Amino acid sequence: MKEVEPVTYSNNPMLSIIVPTLREAPNIPILTEEISIAIGQVIPSWELIIVDDNSGDGIVGVCDKLRRDGAPLRLIVRKNETGLATAVLKGFDVARASIFVVMDADLSHPCSIIPMFYREIQNGADFVIGSRYMPGGGTDDKWTVLRFINSKIATLLAMPLISASDPMSGFFALRRSLWKRCEKLSPLGYKVGLELIVKGKPKNLQEVPIYFRTRKFGESKLSTRQQLLYIRHLIRLYTYKWHTDWRNNLTRILH
Repeated sequence: MKEVEPVTYSNNPMLSIIVPTLREAPNIPILTEEISIAIGQVIPSWELIIVDDNSGDGIVGVCDKLRRDGAPLRLIVRKNETGLATAVLKGFDVARASIFVVMDADLSHPCSIIPMFYREIQNGADFVIGSRYMPGGGTDDKWTVLRFINSKIATLLAMPLISASDPMSGFFALRRSLWKRCEKLSPLGYKVGLELIVKGKPKNLQEVPIYFRTRKFGESKLSTRQQLLYIRHLIRLYTYKWHTDWRNNLTRILH
């Protein structure tokens, strides 16, 4: 096991990492260690915010032990609300840094990319996407053909909303200021990044290639219900974008 760099506790962390969870307790110690190894020397002051939808899988005890061992981890257990997207927004509410990273708990997202996200934001980007589909990116060979096709179709449906190779990515970074200027966030399902881009209108959106791994522990939460919620979410976003573009065009004509 690699040695983990010591973490500096601070009331003003440089980076807040938000991870929504539902029955992901076995992955949290591994994820915490991978994050510590990846960013310890680059970003010495950071916080990991776990937002759990009352999994009841022992995650409270797991997080308590990690905190006792020195991890800068905060756990929020939601008992009256569920859903990945709203869990991420709850994490934003309590985050203290000016830069946020959002990632999954299933170990599919490479923690080694987090410093690259951070540098892109420091260099002027206000939103950074971890892309599977740009040159240098990829997915695990264990992906089934059906899952690959499903991902590609979902990506194509979102393409008119934003100019990015992987608008479906759940691994991204953003400035706090972009979240603050978003209008009436109301995400459905699990693609909160798409909502933030459409309503936050980043002036400098960057993409970084990532290799997406297949989960080792636990089960995927992607279901038919989640896919139907995604369609409803797209309809909302297209409606929002149409009204916003129409209003802006009318304002330009009148002035």
